[in-house]
Order: sequence, then C-alpha cells, then structure tokens
Amino acid sequence: MLSFCDRDPQLGRRCFLQAGALAGSGFGLPSLLQAAASQPSVLRDRSVIFLFLHGGPSQTETFDPKMTAPVGIQSATGELQTKIPGVTFGGTFPLLAERADRFTVVRSFVTGDGNHDIKPILGRHSLDANLGSLYSRVAGTNRSGTGIPTNIALFPQAVQPDAQPFVKSFGDFTSAGKLGGGYRPFVPGGAGEAQENMQLYLDRTRLDDRRALLDQLDQLRRSVDRSGTLAGMDRVRQQAFETLVGGAARAFDLSQEDPALVARYNTSSLLRPDDISRRWNNHRNYVDNVQSLGRLLLLARRLCEAGCGFVTVTTNFVWDMHADANNAGVAEGMRYMGGPLDHALSAFLDDIHQRGLDDRILLVACGEMGRTPRINANGGRDHWGGLAPLLVAGGGYPGGQVIGQSSRDAGEPASSPITIPSLISTILHNVFDVGVLRLAPGIPREIMQQIAAATPIPELTPAI
Repeated sequence: MLSFCDRDPQLGRRCFLQAGALAGSGFGLPSLLQAAASQPSVLRDRSVIFLFLHGGPSQTETFDPKMTAPVGIQSATGELQTKIPGVTFGGTFPLLAERADRFTVVRSFVTGDGNHDIKPILGRHSLDANLGSLYSRVAGTNRSGTGIPTNIALFPQAVQPDAQPFVKSFGDFTSAGKLGGGYRPFVPGGAGEAQENMQLYLDRTRLDDRRALLDQLDQLRRSVDRSGTLAGMDRVRQQAFETLVGGAARAFDLSQEDPALVARYNTSSLLRPDDISRRWNNHRNYVDNVQSLGRLLLLARRLCEAGCGFVTVTTNFVWDMHADANNAGVAEGMRYMGGPLDHALSAFLDDIHQRGLDDRILLVACGEMGRTPRINANGGRDHWGGLAPLLVAGGGYPGGQVIGQSSRDAGEPASSPITIPSLISTILHNVFDVGVLRLAPGIPREIMQQIAAATPIPELTPAI
C-alpha cells in the first residue's frame, strides 16, 4: 500500500490517500470519483497554454511591422505577407505567416507600463497568483481519471536538465498569491519545496507530481502489474489506482511520442549555441530558449491531453532587446528568438489541428510589455507599456483575425485598447461556465470579482 500523507504540527502525521488496498471508506478516492461524476461541472472541456514571452517582445518585429513608417520605426527584420490578404508579419515568421488563418493577433493590446515583471500571467489583476492557480482553485489540484495536476508551470529544465533554473527576479511564476500555497503550479524538473523534502509527505491540497514521485509511482505500477492486483479491483477502484499511477507518469514522458513529431517540434536544430554571439551577458538565456522552446510546447500539449487545465510555458529572460551589455538588438535578437518561436508555434498549430484539439486547447502568447516605437542608437528597442503583441489560438475561437489597430508608429492603440483584465476575463470565460460558477458553493469572492472585472475581448467568440 502507498500512502500520501501530510504532517500537522498539532496532530502529527495524517495519511489522506492510499493506493493499493484503497479501503472503501466514504471519503476514499473511489467515492470521490463517483461523487464528482454526478455533479454539474463549472468546467468547459478546455485547457489553456499560456506562453509567456519573458522580457517584452517588440510589437513591430512580431505581428505589426509598419513598413510604411520611416526607417528606425519600421520593422528591422522586414515583413512577410501572410495567408490573410493585406496582413503582414515581421520577417522572422515565415511559418506562422503561412498559418495566419489558424490564430488571431491583437494589435491594440496594452499592458499599462514598461516594468519588467510577469504580468499578465501573474500580477495585481490575478490576485498576485499565477492564472493557473485561479483555475486549480475552482477545478481542484488534480484531475480525476489521470491524477494529472491541473496547474503546471514548464521551464527549460523540464525538457533540458542542464538548462538554467527559472528566474524569479521579476516575479515568481509559481506563486499562488492570496489563494494559498496549496494552489501553486507544479514544476516538473525544477527545484521546489516538495522535491527538496521528498518523503511522499505532501500537503493534501498539493498532491504534486515531482520527478522523484513519478519514479516511485512508476515502480509501484510495474510491481502491481506483475502481481495481477488490478485484476481483482472493481472498475472504480481501478480508476482510482490509475489516477495515481497511470496517466500522469506517461504524460510527462516525451519518449511516448512519435519521434518524427518530436523532431518536428525540436527547435534546437535551428541555431547551434556557438552561433549565438557570446558578447551578450544573456547568451545562456538565448541558448536555453533555442534548445527547449519547441519541446516545452509539445510537453504542454501532452499535459493538456492528459487533463491538465492550465500550463504556463516560459524560458528565461530573453526578449529584452536593448542592444546593451546584456541583450542583443532587435535585428540580431529576433534571429535568436523569432526563429524558434516561429518554428515551435507552427509545429504546435499543426499538431493540435491534426489531433482535432483546436477547440479544446487555448494558446495565449504575450509578454509583460512591448518595445519603444523608435529603435535606439545601438539598434535596440527599449521598454514600452503603450502597446504589446498578443497572439491567441485555439480554444474554439475563429482564426484568421486581426483585432484592433495601432498608431502609425505602433506606439499606442488607434482603436479601443485591449487590456490585461480583458485578456484574463477572456481566458476564464473560455475554461469556466461562468453561469454555473456563479451558483457554485465555495468559490472565493475574489475569483468571481476577477471574472467580472472586465468583459472578454468582444471579437473573440468561441463555439460553446
């Protein structure tokens, strides 16, 4: 028998879940699964992948190139005609240009300031919690049927063990803010409290999967398979066992994928690490991004298929293109960053389309700000809160849209601005049946206030 326990300072060790015998008390996992099946769900059959472009990508070199503006304002990488007549992207996105009918770009998105932080994935508009923590507070921390955590954060070390640890200097992606530590995202492959003290004693609200835990569960599964114990369990008890040791372990294993698909996602082949100029102090950040970005998105798709509701994906601080001692300028920086993003996102779009997941997985890609309309004297763009790029794909939303317009220099919206509260509301309305959620017991008032803080982006209307 495998027990999952926590330690209470007053009551001592308390085991709250057992696998193996799975004794049939009224509060056992099988009963919980049966009860959950009979309840109306506030959840839509959708997951979110939030690709956070850490450092602040340029709106001009990505999806709003402004080639009719003077040199110094217009895109330093030129432009490419997309599949949508009259719509162009920056010159490092040929694959996305061919697939522009599968996603939406927003040209009037405003983050509000040029500060380095990790808004909108986490900030004052999200209760100082990762948006995935709002999701898991409603959905629960683990998914029935697979045991997969409902809120996961992926950093380069999840697929590239020799990558740098994720950066917390500008905000902790794993914070659950006011919701409490039990709703923090699970971080595979990286350090964390549960990994540092792994004794299979975990907070009951954080049945968190860490690699050490997965290894032990996998060993347990092999042992049970050999003994034939599963054959003696009824269907619900077998489902309970699979919840703990089945789908979760497989979802994190990229070797389960077709090698040809893994190769399709692989961005490390685009640029050899030695090709990236070492004169930038952030050289290693660029290398980690190139080596990991595609596989991170593939892993995120696998986790969503296994039942995870919210996956944060980011690489270390790489989009800060000042052309200074730390960072490349926009022309060279987009060669390092634009190519991998173009490759990884196009592979993802093809993959979810071929799997029929366009309606089930919502991908959001943006950073904490944009870049200045005018290129500086060194060939870089500086911090800018007046406009930022935003891409939305899947989630049942129609593709091929360009929402909003920007001013001639891409410095501010020329149409109604799309703000962070509106983006957050869009995401939450996509994954929750808000009408049912309003009547659900136990939902924190702050979450409902967050949903009601702004209207969803009006041009985005999914098929419900």
